[in-house]
Amino acid sequence: MFRATARSRASPPFALLDPLDYDSRLHTTPTSSSLCDGCGQPASPEHFARRLKRLEWTTRYRPIHMTVLLLGGVSPSAEEDFLYSGTFKGEAGRVLGAVGISVEGKSSEQVLGEFQRSGFFLTHVLECPMESGQTGESLCESLLAQRLSGVSTRIRRSLKPKRLVLISESLTPLAARLSSVELGCSLILDSGKPFALDSSDISEAVLHLRQALGLSAAAM
Repeated sequence: MFRATARSRASPPFALLDPLDYDSRLHTTPTSSSLCDGCGQPASPEHFARRLKRLEWTTRYRPIHMTVLLLGGVSPSAEEDFLYSGTFKGEAGRVLGAVGISVEGKSSEQVLGEFQRSGFFLTHVLECPMESGQTGESLCESLLAQRLSGVSTRIRRSLKPKRLVLISESLTPLAARLSSVELGCSLILDSGKPFALDSSDISEAVLHLRQALGLSAAAM
């Protein structure tokens, strides 16, 4: 507890704001040859600026007590598909629908607040989209595999969810490896594979996910 001295009582009142915890290692000004700590890709200053903006959005809605961590493969390229941008298109809309949170008649703050209060948090193994020129399934798989150790550590030491759910088909090659490492939480899979919320037909994946999380099918 702060105890005022005679000098401090005579000074104008002020508040010390705690710095935002971006759960990031962005400490220095990036150079053109830097590798992004969130995805492992060569990153320009623009790449780092976009990453920082997404971290700022995300940090506002990180639950204090994380019940379910939804882990995707690669962060979506389009800003409106990124859940915490508050537009709820693409992946964002699919995730909200899968966990039974409606966006009708609500502001983005209300929707994200409901997602947060329910104990949900969404992140990705590659926290940034694939850059133009960084294409190819094999490259993506390589980056995902390289990030696995760091992501596992982040889950265990920083995020600390009660349950971890894989939601991208691209994480299929990593499912067995994640099952074998210490995460500090239970890993929920769909018959040994991720719940494919990024597939062309997600109805079955959504049904299985809702059953695994104990959510009402009536809210689908």
